[in-house]
Amino acid sequence: MKEYFDNILKTVKDSVDSLNYERFGMLAEECLHAIRNGKKVIVSGLGKNVPVCDKFVGTMNSLGIPAVFMNTNSAVHGDIGMVTDGDIVIILTKSGATSESVYLESLLEQRNCIIWLLSFEQDSVLQRKLKDHCLILSLENEGDQWNIVPNNSTTVNLIVLQGLAMEIASRMGVTLSDFKKNHPGGHIGVQLKDVG
Repeated sequence: MKEYFDNILKTVKDSVDSLNYERFGMLAEECLHAIRNGKKVIVSGLGKNVPVCDKFVGTMNSLGIPAVFMNTNSAVHGDIGMVTDGDIVIILTKSGATSESVYLESLLEQRNCIIWLLSFEQDSVLQRKLKDHCLILSLENEGDQWNIVPNNSTTVNLIVLQGLAMEIASRMGVTLSDFKKNHPGGHIGVQLKDVG
């Protein structure tokens, strides 16, 4: 098992190291601009990316930053109504070519929102459409014996989105006191009880 974990850690590190930090900073700045104008950050994904999106939204909400999850499938059944002018929508799809994600992007084009792609395919339908509004990471493998189970890709997506939440919070000047207001319960609430 040690070899398995060592390989996973190396693959995930190599993938995160491939992040284009200039583009990442651009995404963070566009999110910040939207939030300061009363808009929100929306993340959209399918399958195993759903809990990844949920975790990002939970972190953002704990920091007092408006973010919501839109299931890529449910979007076409009414949930796309949450997208308003000036919102940021980040679509998670490993291939950049999932039919539901491609369809969603075409619908979002008809709205006055900013669309970003988080993917692992250097040349895909969505990468070609969104061009500079993409974070495309390398990924050597998924870490399973068939290289198909969404393991490493979802782990990297989680790391990148959590990094985005931390970067937005830093640029907004979110303080520990701000966080405390939104997280009074549990062990964290106990840890923060004396924070002013």
